[in-house]
Amino acid sequence: MASTISFFDQVNLNFDKAARFTKHSEGLLQQIKICNSVYHMTFPIKKDDGTIETIHAWRAEHSHHKLPTKGGIRYSTLVNEDEVMALAALMTYKCAIVDVPFGGAKGGVQIDRKGYSLSELERITRRYTYELMKKNFIGPGIDVPAPDFGTGEQEMAWIMDTYMTMTPEKLDVAACVTGKPIAQEGVHGRKEATGKGIYFGLREACRSVEDMQILGLQPGLTGKSIVVQGFGNVGYHATKFLQEAGAVIVGVGEHNGVIHNPKGLDVEKVAAHHSETGSVLSFPGATTHPNPTHVLELECDILIPAALENQITPENAGRIQAKIIAEVANGPTTFEANEILRRRGVMIIPDAYLNAGGVTVSYFEWLRNLSHVRFGRVGKRFEESTHISMLKAVEKIAGQEFSQEAMKQLGHGPDEVDLVNSGLEDTMIVAYNQIRDTQKRHGEDVDLRTASFINAIDKIAISYMELGIFP
Repeated sequence: MASTISFFDQVNLNFDKAARFTKHSEGLLQQIKICNSVYHMTFPIKKDDGTIETIHAWRAEHSHHKLPTKGGIRYSTLVNEDEVMALAALMTYKCAIVDVPFGGAKGGVQIDRKGYSLSELERITRRYTYELMKKNFIGPGIDVPAPDFGTGEQEMAWIMDTYMTMTPEKLDVAACVTGKPIAQEGVHGRKEATGKGIYFGLREACRSVEDMQILGLQPGLTGKSIVVQGFGNVGYHATKFLQEAGAVIVGVGEHNGVIHNPKGLDVEKVAAHHSETGSVLSFPGATTHPNPTHVLELECDILIPAALENQITPENAGRIQAKIIAEVANGPTTFEANEILRRRGVMIIPDAYLNAGGVTVSYFEWLRNLSHVRFGRVGKRFEESTHISMLKAVEKIAGQEFSQEAMKQLGHGPDEVDLVNSGLEDTMIVAYNQIRDTQKRHGEDVDLRTASFINAIDKIAISYMELGIFP
């Protein structure tokens, strides 16, 4: 049974719960919580058969405490004003949690992309960009979109090209949107960034001997059974990195059913099967379940909801068997379900932290576009030369030479993707430990989600106070 509380209200319930543990004035808390700007637009597009269709779309800017605002654009029939406001709010808190200096935003177009040709999708995307420009809802220092559910690199390239065509200021135009193709000023590592961030976040959470003992688990990822709901870009990359770290992927669910094998599924083979057949169903060696929600109730150590919001509700929370819920989708667990699971002792790693890898690497892409320099270009050769000089000094001391292959590997300077992943890893580690420290400071009344909101509220409050808006 779906929650009767709207998505935006769900986010605000979590905000209110955390706000009670802060000492900020009611006026300041209301300013942080409110959605600053919402733009609902309608526009016609001409379809390939000559018919005209009216499209509904939105862009919400939740907080302007820092600029630009930042958030993805999704194409889905479920898009509505409440959803974009909720997702924009989550983006505000997410950026604050991981210390990315953006305000939160979100956009959406109310369509099923499968019902449109490539040329129709291009016309919709370009017109949507034009509408955003008319109301000053896009720009490198104003509001910077990114991919989300139903969109990808192609749509971001169309957005940049449309913006470039229409703006008189061309120098920093590439920074108007992130998640672009590499050839169009994108950054290496962005496509897999959210999945990589999930891996870093889960690895950090599972390192805690104390927390794992409470759950009856061994520290580390090795041997932990994992079930994922949603096998798109994020679900695939998250399970790929986790499997490489020694975890066992035992279940994969999509909109049309679930595959399950308690002995483990090979992620790459599942991905190949999905590519060939258009579905994960009927994967060799796996049991198939036709009910897509069954995936949430499979026995496992870690459940990864990576689909849409409001998947775990009071109706099914009691049947969840996982000891850890790693929220990858935005808002997959309702407020009521969270309270049920918390009382049962389930560890929930919140979405506003765990899926922050995408916006973190989008931040790196935005910086790269503004600086007009590829990461690593200036210092790579210098670092390689320094490393090789050190290795040669070691050779003299040891009296033994390294092989040419060893010298090449050990002396290798960082490429752009190495620097991006290093920055992402540090971001996820630091943010998790900040959340965990806040949780410990407040005791049993505060779980990881509430701790993450407390940290976000405090950081945003400081920004407003430094602006002199609030005492």
